[in-house]
Amino acid sequence: MSKPVIATTSLAGCFGCHMSLLDIDERILKLVDLVEFNKSPIDDIKRFTKPVDVGLIEGGCCNSENVAVLRSFRKNCKVLVSVGECAVMGGLPALRNSIPLKECLEEAYLNSPTVDPGSGIIPNDEDLPIILDKVYPCHEVVKIDYFLPGCPPSADLIWEAVTALVEGRPLNLTYDMIKFD
Repeated sequence: MSKPVIATTSLAGCFGCHMSLLDIDERILKLVDLVEFNKSPIDDIKRFTKPVDVGLIEGGCCNSENVAVLRSFRKNCKVLVSVGECAVMGGLPALRNSIPLKECLEEAYLNSPTVDPGSGIIPNDEDLPIILDKVYPCHEVVKIDYFLPGCPPSADLIWEAVTALVEGRPLNLTYDMIKFD
């Protein structure tokens, strides 16, 4: 019998949710026995090579590349999970949402204290992803099946959610797993 397949990716975020996944410590060995990873920085597979049972997304969407990756995950994953505050609500990257994009770009590339006056340019190359007007949480771009809150979510929360999903159990996310002080 084949193992359930998991894929993971990081969009506009800090990669902390992947670090929290790795913080399951010795349970990572149990996880490897339970699942096969596909298209994940964990195994360095760059493209989907088969249908995926569970996709874990961290980070929100701040550019066109993030949107394309997220849509590809939705297309290739039976179940899609937003992991962490950036995926769930936009997180820290969404702090720019109250400032017009033009103003953000001018501050970063033209008016920053580290830019020599008059020497800055706003990057505009066809190979660069197009920056969106705001940072979008994943559920505003595609259908998301489950949400794991936290910045980052605890290793125990990720462990419980992933094992429940791949074993076909209901998610039993207790209050202490999702309560953050």
